[in-house]
Amino acid sequence: MQVLKFGGTSVGSVESIKNVKSIIDDDQPKIIVLSAMSGTTNALVDIVKRIEDNDFVIANTLIQNLKSSYILVINDLLTANKIKAQALQFVDEVFGLLSKLIHQDLTAIVSNTILAQGELLSTFIFNCFLNQEGIVSSLLPALDFMRIDKDGEPDFFYIKKNIDFLLQANPNSKIYITQGFICVDEYGDISNLKRGGSDYTATIIGSVIEASEVQIWTDIDGMHNSDPRYVDNTSPISHISYDEAAELAYFGAKILHPQTVTPVRHKNIPVQLKNTMQPQAFGTLIDSNNISRGIKAIAAKDGITAIKIKSAKMLQAYGFLKKVFEIFEMFETSIDMITTSEIAVSLTVDNPKNLERILVELNKIAHIEVDSHQSIICMVGHSVVSDADTYKLFQILKDVDIRMISYGGSNNNISLLVPSTDKIKALKQLQNYVFSKPVLIT
Repeated sequence: MQVLKFGGTSVGSVESIKNVKSIIDDDQPKIIVLSAMSGTTNALVDIVKRIEDNDFVIANTLIQNLKSSYILVINDLLTANKIKAQALQFVDEVFGLLSKLIHQDLTAIVSNTILAQGELLSTFIFNCFLNQEGIVSSLLPALDFMRIDKDGEPDFFYIKKNIDFLLQANPNSKIYITQGFICVDEYGDISNLKRGGSDYTATIIGSVIEASEVQIWTDIDGMHNSDPRYVDNTSPISHISYDEAAELAYFGAKILHPQTVTPVRHKNIPVQLKNTMQPQAFGTLIDSNNISRGIKAIAAKDGITAIKIKSAKMLQAYGFLKKVFEIFEMFETSIDMITTSEIAVSLTVDNPKNLERILVELNKIAHIEVDSHQSIICMVGHSVVSDADTYKLFQILKDVDIRMISYGGSNNNISLLVPSTDKIKALKQLQNYVFSKPVLIT
């Protein structure tokens, strides 16, 4: 059985939904994971923000506007009166719930319940459409099987047990439709896998059912060798390893959720990145094979803060770094990059939530310098640190202000820290140096 995930733009219009139907209608058994229709999650986030600010009138207006957009989709997509009536009734129920939630205290559960409605809407409507078209399909409610534990990690035993039960309860279907992103927590309350979590949902499911492959369908033809939003002349990568894909996803490649490959790599389940708009394009294959050395792709991650920790106590001393790391552990903040000298250590974080409290503690043991508004540029490829052409990337040093370099921490990754104002320039320069495809530098 395959698992196919379709993102928001893939189900963002009537024509897109019809296109997805043509992709999956091949008589092969599969589980379909859907995101919310494009724009819906952003609208729901806005509604939550309005409730938080006590703008209840505006929140209600946003709810009614979103409801109207769904009614238009249903009227265009569904022609069978009975099925259309079912879909319209479901829409009434969802938006009736949202209207009630406006007047409740905005707890985490209420917020997560609001955010979950996008996926519930897209899957119900898509299932109605398939039934109208004569395709036997069943809904697998993600809230009945997708659970995370107290650490926010997938509860694989629970997920497998419950998804197997749901599949066995619907033996006549070849197509099963479920929601990406949403889940329940260890208490059974509605939660989610964070933005982009539908990719993660797909590979979690792929792992527990031991799928033949997982396909991630988006609006771009695979993973590119740089970010096409900022750099011209990028090219799709036909093949990449799990390790390389994980590095790129963590360091900013928007096509994948950072945890996507984790559930499937130990079972060697391949992941295909495909373009819904060009289904015949090969896209990108992710598996365990390393077929070539050298830099394959470049990604950038914004919102980075660099911290230089300087103390004479470090000189020929032991235990100092342990104290530093214990402070970050105390405030549950992970570190992205780190470099050291005899009397200083520089490191980066991407989560500013507890930064002020971290700095208070660090100031007790060292002199601190902080640089915000930084970006990590990550160059990824198999054995990149030992490839004969890797020297080319260091030509960037004469063009861009480099704050930190991480080289050798991983065989597959070389990272540079630059001011975010220099990010686009750096990406374009690296495209010239590494991939020998001249691009315009402005």
